Amino acid sequence: MAGRMEKVATERANGVEADRRAAGNSRKTKKILLIEDQPDLAAALRDNLQCEGYNVEVAPDGEAGLERATRDYFDLIVLDIAMPGKGALEVCRELRQQLITAPILMLSARSQTIDKVLGLKIGADDYVTKPFDMLEVLARIEAHLRRAPSGSGMPGAISQFGPIRVDFRRAEVYRQGSLVALSAREFQLLKYFIEHPGATLSRKELLKEVWGYSGAPSTRTVDVHVFTLRRKLEADPSHPQFIQTIMGLGYKFLG
Repeated sequence: MAGRMEKVATERANGVEADRRAAGNSRKTKKILLIEDQPDLAAALRDNLQCEGYNVEVAPDGEAGLERATRDYFDLIVLDIAMPGKGALEVCRELRQQLITAPILMLSARSQTIDKVLGLKIGADDYVTKPFDMLEVLARIEAHLRRAPSGSGMPGAISQFGPIRVDFRRAEVYRQGSLVALSAREFQLLKYFIEHPGATLSRKELLKEVWGYSGAPSTRTVDVHVFTLRRKLEADPSHPQFIQTIMGLGYKFLG
């Protein structure tokens, strides 16, 4: 009996340790944007988040934060209400107008009740009142990330690369907040690229997986559709950033 109980206890301990490792690994894939103008507070938050395994970028003001949030993908945004220059409420409103759906956690002082209410109304998901307990901030961030769709690997509801935002459920693509008109085949091709980031995809594979061709017919269909996608999505189609040509092999998506 004692031996069996010891075995169960060992298995439980191993299970707990495995869960902790899994949580740590999942956190390492999460990117957090911290928009905070106070250097000491920004450093404290960044260091604690990095200790928890998150990938953290810091923007020193609202203008820089808005630029980074619309350029790159982030799983969560921490935004201080009290900032000079472009205000946090304006940043929050513009993020939602540009279809940035990452959870937004606002940091506020006790006297900023009206700003907290306005922030929640225009799109913020939560707020923490200063001075705050760092453990509470970490717990709230973890809770929001558990509920939010993942932006890495296989696409969930939303995928973003640079200024491009793809809503898979609605089959809609936005560039810098403006809707981009794609044909059904162009959208399917873009989706396949997003599902295989960094992989060199041959024309034969793309014809098979996107068009359903069983053979490898001599056709420039793939090239024509890639050209059209670049024209609609790339800032400079002649020097593509996202869909690159691998000479003699095919294409590679670097979103």
